[in-house]
Order: sequence, then C-alpha cells, then structure tokens
Amino acid sequence: MSLQDELTDVKRRLDDLTRTVERLERSLTHTREDAPRTQPAGRPEDLVTIPDTPYDSSLWTDSDDEGLGARDRHAP
Repeated sequence: MSLQDELTDVKRRLDDLTRTVERLERSLTHTREDAPRTQPAGRPEDLVTIPDTPYDSSLWTDSDDEGLGARDRHAP
C-alpha cells in the first residue's frame, strides 16, 4: 500500500469518526431534552436552611468535649 493510499484511508476513517461523534452529540442532546427533570438519586427534594446564628449554649450542658474527655477530669 502506498503512502498516498494510507493517507486516504486515514482521512476516510477520521471523517467517519467525526460523523459518528456528531451523531452521538445530537443523540445526547435529544435525550437530555426529552428526559424528565428529576432529582438525582439520594438527594432530598427540599433543602434545609441552617441559620448562621450561634446555637443555644444550653444544648451543650453536661456534654463531654469530643476527643478531650470530661471537663472535670485530667488526662493520664
């Protein structure tokens, strides 16, 4: 096979690839437009807003500091 034949074959294959990619892009665009708009699996439909205000300190009464132990005891 001559160099010219190889180049012609490569160009033909590249053109085929380009047409295939364009068809795939059109198909994906069409699929996205037709797909129902749903929430992704595992995501709640309603988001809960968490306020930036500080928590009530009475929530932490009699609690241990996680990883530090009880307040009235000393580490060994």
